[in-house]
Amino acid sequence: MKLNFKNRIAFHYIVATGLIIALVFLGIFFVVKSTVYANLDQDLNYEIQKHTQEITISKDSIYFSNKKELEEREHVEVQVNPVFIQLSGKNGKLFDKSPNLKEKELVTSPNQKAGQHFNALLSNEPIRQVQLPIDENGNLKGYVLAAMSLEGSSRVIRNLGNTLLLLYPIVIIGLFLISSFLAGRSIAPIRSIISTTNKITRNNLNERVSLPQKKDELHELSSAINELLNRIERTIERERQFTSDASHELRTPLSSLRGNLEVLIQRERSPKEYEEKVNYSLGVIDMMSLTLEQLLTLARMETPAKAMKEDLTILSTLIDGILSKYKNNIQDKNLHVKLELKTTEEFQVPRYYAYLILDNIIQNALKYSKENGKIYIALSAEKEGVICTITDTGIGINQGDLKKIFNSFYRSDAMQHKHISGNGLGLSIAKKSADAIGATLDLESELDKGTKFTIILKPILS
Repeated sequence: MKLNFKNRIAFHYIVATGLIIALVFLGIFFVVKSTVYANLDQDLNYEIQKHTQEITISKDSIYFSNKKELEEREHVEVQVNPVFIQLSGKNGKLFDKSPNLKEKELVTSPNQKAGQHFNALLSNEPIRQVQLPIDENGNLKGYVLAAMSLEGSSRVIRNLGNTLLLLYPIVIIGLFLISSFLAGRSIAPIRSIISTTNKITRNNLNERVSLPQKKDELHELSSAINELLNRIERTIERERQFTSDASHELRTPLSSLRGNLEVLIQRERSPKEYEEKVNYSLGVIDMMSLTLEQLLTLARMETPAKAMKEDLTILSTLIDGILSKYKNNIQDKNLHVKLELKTTEEFQVPRYYAYLILDNIIQNALKYSKENGKIYIALSAEKEGVICTITDTGIGINQGDLKKIFNSFYRSDAMQHKHISGNGLGLSIAKKSADAIGATLDLESELDKGTKFTIILKPILS
């Protein structure tokens, strides 16, 4: 049997509730039954103890000493549930009985324990019976038997059982309908989630699941789905951006490379011309490789929650490593680089992102510095964090370009600096890396005088 989610919830609830109700109904039935029997047994015990004191034993006979009183009591007292009393011998021979038995006779059961109550029949009518032995000087003379009709009590117990059996399916069906209705209301947010997610496609990622008012598990599920959609949207946006940027930036060098090679094979060239064209082509390929590498870095860039505490390095050591990497560039332009530590504390920062920030900024400082220029790098500790300033005496940036300088592929006065290689991705990578670890990146620059970058990093003390 295939049930939808709502009915499965209701069904499982009904199975559990049905078992509990069945146990409760059985408990009620047996408690009432045992209570009825207990009341009958209590009355029988009272009567048999009372009549045991009214027995006379004469030789081999046993009889009631107040038989006339029994007869009078039967006519005077109004008995809703009359008690039958009988005296029998040890072999079951009838000696005497209460007048209300008339021609009927109780059956003696020698196998029953003294004082034990049991059900029996009297002229095919159910009765509750008890018997006690009659001893004289240690010799068993017979039994005194007491019984009461069980018909009324059996009818009560039978009616109770039938009522509970009738009520059980009615209660179960009613509970199923109620629980199905409540389950339908409970899963209404799930229907909203399904409806919203069905509307989402690759080209339509703006839809979001409405959050339920109650902050329960469905609220957490809706929030998790919305966060997942946000991540998917960012991923697809980065993919689109990467595709667009790669297509835009690689089309021109590929065309240049193709044109250069086509010109090269049009006629026979001298070895020197071949060497020049091949070197030019290799330069284009290197630039394309660098661009692709930087585009992939941008595409993978995302704010990582664990980046602040994983793969840490000491900031001053990281700067030393970057300066060593560009040692030849520094020597070629005869640059004077000074690193000043204004604090003795060793601050740890996320290696990957801090490297991307510092490497791109230091590389730009070296690239745009004039020969015999100066680069000043300073580290200091302030309330807001570790402050790293990188100042150069290079060509500077136009004031109008400062707000655009961190945009991808943007280069200030690119046409005037064709001799300086670059694709405008370095500072974009530095900015996104700073955002990833909660760092602040400020820029000051003056044309033909130089540029100053101020990086405020949130340190982790070693």
